[in-house]
Amino acid sequence: MENISYIVASIKKWHISEFEKIKNRIPGNWFLLNQASDLTIEYLNKINPKYIFFPHWSEIVSEEIINNYECICFHETDLPFGRGGSPIQNLIERGFDKTKISALKMTKEIDSGPIYLKKTLSLDGLAEEIYIRSAKIVFEMIETIIKGNLHPISQEGETTFFKRRKPSQSLIPKEISNLKELFDFIRMLDAEGYPSAKINYEKFTFEFTRPAFRADRIEANVVIKQLISKK
Repeated sequence: MENISYIVASIKKWHISEFEKIKNRIPGNWFLLNQASDLTIEYLNKINPKYIFFPHWSEIVSEEIINNYECICFHETDLPFGRGGSPIQNLIERGFDKTKISALKMTKEIDSGPIYLKKTLSLDGLAEEIYIRSAKIVFEMIETIIKGNLHPISQEGETTFFKRRKPSQSLIPKEISNLKELFDFIRMLDAEGYPSAKINYEKFTFEFTRPAFRADRIEANVVIKQLISKK
């Protein structure tokens, strides 16, 4: 196994931290890609990896790469339920307290490839805490795929889709009517890559992070910024 090569492609710090652990745990030549410009067919042909793992990758992967290498990505829903963007946020917004991480073979159609395996993920805590927890599970799944030489199986069940959140959706909705809903809204956006939950009042924007849900209140960090008017 020492001569087998593996690539992990991710831009997130929690995945890079787990990469450093797994490369010392599993024999082989391990490579980390954290820039989209480095993911080229020429580079891959030099390394000739057995697997390319995509724990978190928001760039489009070319069909040439997908067709020539075994590319495996990870999606935080029980596929085929919840294909699409912002799975953690969409799940919390719908009241879920746990989900499945699906490891799937990448195809040209998003989140539609066959499944290698699934693992349960708790949705407790802030979004960043969930992502850190997810990263640990994802790399355990990577280890299982490598050691078990797993083969993917076609997805089964009803297909549903999630829409990727837009920055404008970070404004706290007026429809939220209780503290639990408000707490979930703030915590689901409390991670790198998402604008914090916020409200606009007069000439200011109030951004909320690090919420703690008490019996009769929410305590959170608040950053107040000047609201920039659009002329």
